[in-house]
Amino acid sequence: MLIAAAKLTLRAPWVRSLKEKRMIVQSLIARVSQKFHVSAAEVEQQDVHQTIVVGVAAVVGSAVLDKILRFVEETCEAELTGVEREIR
Repeated sequence: MLIAAAKLTLRAPWVRSLKEKRMIVQSLIARVSQKFHVSAAEVEQQDVHQTIVVGVAAVVGSAVLDKILRFVEETCEAELTGVEREIR
């Protein structure tokens, strides 16, 4: 059994309020959680309007993390600027 975790950092330069950011974050977390059956949450930078940091964790292999990254890049308006992975 493998436990995979990733921290995704995204940049949304057009966001002007925390309310607008919250809508993007909630949508992204819901879609990723539902499609891949993983846990996801905003983990850092909650008070920064244009930076989104989402943590994803699951009991899966690294192939699923690759699929999640591709999904985020293809469906999210924000630009993926950083990824940290850990598999144990």
